[in-house]
Amino acid sequence: MRRSAAAADKARKLVKTTTSARSLSSNSASHRPSPLPRFPLSPPPPPTNSSPLSQLALRFLTSLPSPSSDSMAPPPSSSLTVDTLNPKVLKCEYAVRGEIVTLAQQLQQELQENPGSHPFDEILYCNIGNPQSLGQQPITFFREVLALCDHPAILDKSETQGLFSADAIERAWQILDQIPGRATGAYSHSQGIKGLRDTIAAGIEARDGFPADPNDIFLTDGASPAVHMMMQLLTRSEEDGILCPIPQYPLYSASIALHGGTLVPYYLNEATGWGLEIPELKKQLEAAKSKGITVRSLVVINPGNPTGQVLAEDNQREIVEFCKKEGLVLLADEVYQENIYVPDKKFHSFKKISRTMGYGDKDISLVSFQSVSKGYYGECGKRGGYMEVTGFSPEIREQIYKVASVNLCSNISGQILASLVMSPPKVGDESYESYSAEKDGILSSLARRAKTLEDAFNSLEGITCNKAEGAMYLFPSIHLPQKAIKAAEAAKTAPDAFYCRRLLNATGIVVVPGSGFGQVPGTWHFRCTILPQEDKIPAVVSRLTDFHKGFMDEFRD
Repeated sequence: MRRSAAAADKARKLVKTTTSARSLSSNSASHRPSPLPRFPLSPPPPPTNSSPLSQLALRFLTSLPSPSSDSMAPPPSSSLTVDTLNPKVLKCEYAVRGEIVTLAQQLQQELQENPGSHPFDEILYCNIGNPQSLGQQPITFFREVLALCDHPAILDKSETQGLFSADAIERAWQILDQIPGRATGAYSHSQGIKGLRDTIAAGIEARDGFPADPNDIFLTDGASPAVHMMMQLLTRSEEDGILCPIPQYPLYSASIALHGGTLVPYYLNEATGWGLEIPELKKQLEAAKSKGITVRSLVVINPGNPTGQVLAEDNQREIVEFCKKEGLVLLADEVYQENIYVPDKKFHSFKKISRTMGYGDKDISLVSFQSVSKGYYGECGKRGGYMEVTGFSPEIREQIYKVASVNLCSNISGQILASLVMSPPKVGDESYESYSAEKDGILSSLARRAKTLEDAFNSLEGITCNKAEGAMYLFPSIHLPQKAIKAAEAAKTAPDAFYCRRLLNATGIVVVPGSGFGQVPGTWHFRCTILPQEDKIPAVVSRLTDFHKGFMDEFRD
């Protein structure tokens, strides 16, 4: 009996100890922050009961466990709040991954957890230029070289000869010989691996017909960090302005806001196919000067994002002359240079244009941005790109190098891809025929998709859409009924955002409101990518057509 009593006493102590431990664990868990949905950096308009966003928030909040009394205690006075964050961050907006996309991701999760819960069976993402996420296959030659560089041990294996093309094996050896230690997991020179910059410079020279210096090239994690780097260098205060196209890719407005400058808008002319007109540039430049703003540079996106136009060569010459006369740094976003869909237009780099005009480094400061994320390659996740910097003094170049060095270097896979994009297989190489077939197949399919969507938009009541000459987007104009505009005001949202939200909830199609890119006041647009695979395009067209007819009938004045 004594043994049983002792055992029972021991068991009671064990239960008490375990209960205390569980209590302590529970209290600790109650102080862990619950995961929250990601919303845009700038607060969205206050949701109303009729707002899909408010319904999303309500669904999320009601799914959370009830907080303990400890978790309801006010935070310490030293805790961060939104009000105490950097105001430049709060001012920054990035629409292509904003409120509409947050709602789309929630709807996608609901479809996975409860199939049939919405009037569509999948989300069709037409909001961002992310080709491989929508089924575009990578270029085989590029991936073979990357694989061999990342795992060079297989280069000496006999089986490799049968699995990889001979020119991919040869290119991998060439690249590895340029990397110290043949290690793709090591840091490189801050500007990028010298041998890869040599290759890129040779590719630029072959494209333009003018010399390119590898020392002018800075390899970056996609084009975006290069843009940020230049904004950081050019912007001293809010009194410094950057001329940007409207509509514009929100990377520019976001980076200008983050670095504390002022965006000076110039409006593209929708009536002339989103033309860039010099009188408009002069008008906006003078308006900025009258407000005490020093305009430092001009951003040009060619081919256009979100507008899809391709600049004529004569127009480019006018732009170069304008920048030279006004002493502006020309920031040329040329990441869609491979994406041209009309026979009467051709890509010309601004460096080529300036050199054909007889201007050299002493005449104009020019930065060209290129990326492996676009074109026919679509390697967004590899984060590769570069900027070519010309027309800057050695002292300024030293500062650019210093800023690049703060980030140590860009990733090596992206650097390798950037070199491959500018030096793909050539006639006579084993991979040339398969590479050409893959490239031509992707670009011709994109051209067909662009034309199909363009025609579909122009067939709808109240929608007009300019020709998709290049890039990956269409930017149709919607002439919304006053009743719809008033409904948007009641929902405390922009009319085009109201339309896009209704479109998403009814069809699962994700597009971005034009208000996220900028537009002439009183006009409304949305950006739609051409990237869903070709067999999905009919579904996009039919769903959007049915929705739009119903929307117009509901809100007809």
